[in-house]
Amino acid sequence: MRQLLLLVLFVLAGRWLVKTLRAADAQAAGTRAGAPGVSGARTAPPQGSAKTPTASLAEPIVRCAACGVHAPKSDSIVLDAQYYCCAEHARSRAASTGGRAAR
Repeated sequence: MRQLLLLVLFVLAGRWLVKTLRAADAQAAGTRAGAPGVSGARTAPPQGSAKTPTASLAEPIVRCAACGVHAPKSDSIVLDAQYYCCAEHARSRAASTGGRAAR
């Protein structure tokens, strides 16, 4: 009977510990996101403004036409409507097509 009570006690203590750690992690993530004001304090957004979803959107990823690796669109090189992960791949493709588009 004593072992059963200890087991229940450990399970309850574990659940409490996990809940506390998750709450602390969520609070730390909120302050790391650059929330204005005092650390841990929540402030209301200005009246008439909605949260801008563009600030939290991920950048589009494109596939390199030469090797197939995925890279951010802003870091990619565009040649003949094809995306390349590096200048070397773009040069090799331009050299193989004679410097002009295949189509």
